[in-house]
Amino acid sequence: MLGFRYPILVIVAIFLNACTSEPQQKTSPKKPKAKIEVPTFNADSAYYFVEKQVSFGTRVISSKGWATCAIWLENKFKTYTPNVMVQEGSITTYDGKNHTLKNIIASFSPEKNNRIALFAHWDSRHLADNDTQNQNSPILGANDGGSGVGVLLEMARQFSIKQPNIGVDFILFDAEDYGQPENSEFPIMQDSWCLGSQYWSKKAIEQNYFARYGILLDMVGAKNATFRQEQISFYYGPNILQKVWRTANKLGFGNHFVYQKSKQIVDDHYYVNAITGIPTIDIIEFDPTAENNFNKHWHTHRDDMNNIDKSTLNAVGQTLLDVVYNE
Repeated sequence: MLGFRYPILVIVAIFLNACTSEPQQKTSPKKPKAKIEVPTFNADSAYYFVEKQVSFGTRVISSKGWATCAIWLENKFKTYTPNVMVQEGSITTYDGKNHTLKNIIASFSPEKNNRIALFAHWDSRHLADNDTQNQNSPILGANDGGSGVGVLLEMARQFSIKQPNIGVDFILFDAEDYGQPENSEFPIMQDSWCLGSQYWSKKAIEQNYFARYGILLDMVGAKNATFRQEQISFYYGPNILQKVWRTANKLGFGNHFVYQKSKQIVDDHYYVNAITGIPTIDIIEFDPTAENNFNKHWHTHRDDMNNIDKSTLNAVGQTLLDVVYNE
């Protein structure tokens, strides 16, 4: 039997070759995915936009600095897109004062159904809750308010040069930071924070506004700031979180976008999620070593331009540009 092993294998091989001798269908090679050219975020420009807001002074609703800054923001957006509006609404704050809030909205490619929303608040805190002195005086809010707006303005400038494939709406919320302090002598007011986003969200429902998802920026300009995956964001938009954090780490910004969860933070994104159903995440500084878990100058008079770092602005801005242009 051993003497016949080789011939048998040859016969079997010939038989198999005969069975498979019919021509095979050729498959077309897959075309490589086209590389998307993403603009380079200009951190100097974003820094200037933050500085310009701070130059108006405090931007507490109904104040002189607030009114002047609102005009500047509206006009600045109009240099990048003609689709700009100021949404006004009557509100009453926890201290019984009546105000007319101004949400500033700028849109790119409003005709497109495939769109996303980018949010930030543009007002500043009317109190310095966490300071040791002058606690009843308003703060400049360079980081808490100004930084998110600065990043979005620079993105809008880039969009005016090269439009992304999708539609994008920029919404700057007013009256986010006029929330009731813990030691307030006034009766407790539910939902006293984030008044601008509450107003916008209710109107968005009435007007059947739609966006695939939203991203909120809050306190995104401080030196060595770290952003963690906040609980409300993780509940409503886990896929968006992963997309943004994956992009940031791919670009080399893993020192800012940390793969750790943080506690839930009631910010503008909470009301957008709860009222509109648009899955929205919050990119917000979270410092587990700080007593308040936020930026060390949060709600103090030290939240000025010395609290703004261009490399942090760049990390956030370049990450979001990459996300938007690759949609």
